[in-house]
Amino acid sequence: MNETKSEALSDRQDRLKRARRPLITDISAARWLLLLILAASVYFFHGFLVPVLAALIIAFASWPLLLRLERSLPIGRAGAGALLLLMIVGFLVIPVMMALLYAFRELQAWIGWAINTNSLGAPPPVWLETLPHVGPWIGEKWRAYIGEPGAISEMVQLVSGANIGTISRGILTAGTLAFHLALTLLFMLIALFIFYRDGERIAAQVDRVGSRILPDRWDRISRVVPATISSTVTGMTLIAMGEGVVLGTAYWIAGMPSPVTLGVITGFMALVPGGAPFCVVAASSYLAASGSPWAGLGLFLWGTIELFIVDKTIRPVLVGGPVKLPFLPTFFGLVGGIETMGIVGLFVGPVLMALLVSMWREWQREIDIAEAEEADTIRRPPPEPLPSAIRPLRSEPG
Repeated sequence: MNETKSEALSDRQDRLKRARRPLITDISAARWLLLLILAASVYFFHGFLVPVLAALIIAFASWPLLLRLERSLPIGRAGAGALLLLMIVGFLVIPVMMALLYAFRELQAWIGWAINTNSLGAPPPVWLETLPHVGPWIGEKWRAYIGEPGAISEMVQLVSGANIGTISRGILTAGTLAFHLALTLLFMLIALFIFYRDGERIAAQVDRVGSRILPDRWDRISRVVPATISSTVTGMTLIAMGEGVVLGTAYWIAGMPSPVTLGVITGFMALVPGGAPFCVVAASSYLAASGSPWAGLGLFLWGTIELFIVDKTIRPVLVGGPVKLPFLPTFFGLVGGIETMGIVGLFVGPVLMALLVSMWREWQREIDIAEAEEADTIRRPPPEPLPSAIRPLRSEPG
């Protein structure tokens, strides 16, 4: 009797539990809480995404050098990371900032000339009008769009929707962004030191999560991503900076006006396939047309030899072959990176596009392998029939 009552009581309790099932289970609440925390983290810390991403790219590219320093010097991982950080600041960050500041000073002279020409007008240069075949046409266009007072302002307003005064004031007061850039640089250096010190532990945790999410492809992806980042940074960014320095020196020797600004522009253009040769040809043509043909010829020969040596010897040695990134992804990476991340995006954008192109090529390679295996299976001949001596005996029909 007591057993019957206890069974009835337990059945009633089970029915009550099933009837009072909560609207949100513990697992569902934990998932929503996790999503809420992730969304809040993205909202509050999205400003740190650019320096952290830049630090991650630099850490990937310079990791072999960090390991070499750690093996060569008895200073440990933290000491090697701090030493490498000082080397990056001394040999990369400070020279780039000094070049940009000097180029900004030269750019102010260009802006002053544009403002003065916009106010008073200016005739076309004599050497420009004496160019064969195209000189008279260029002189006519100069008088129409530049020579008359207010012509530059009208052209700028037609193209950008703003007048030249607004643009010049914005450029001249761009120094107010220096604090933001310095703060971003500081956060990037701090994040870079953390990656140097704890990079292996972070990579091990990422590998554990990645192997759970993509168990079949994570091993291949984890090899493609670091190699692509290292090749892109070394084969595009560092070599482009070197070309800007070398060709900027050539501009100064040849007597080009504003050689630092032109060197910076050449370095930026060298990130795009064909950009550096275009700058060399344009500068050489300017020197030849302005009355210095031998200087133009010397600059052209210097640039041709330098670009040939870089593309055929230095770049393959540094990255094990040229970075075969198409023109359109490179251009979109540069423009999109600058638009969204500022000057840091100049280096981050092409790396992200290189990763995207590498992932796409890896996917295409997997598809090619799968299609080849399917075609091989279809073309495989059917098995030959067994010899008659070992065929299974069949009973004759009665």
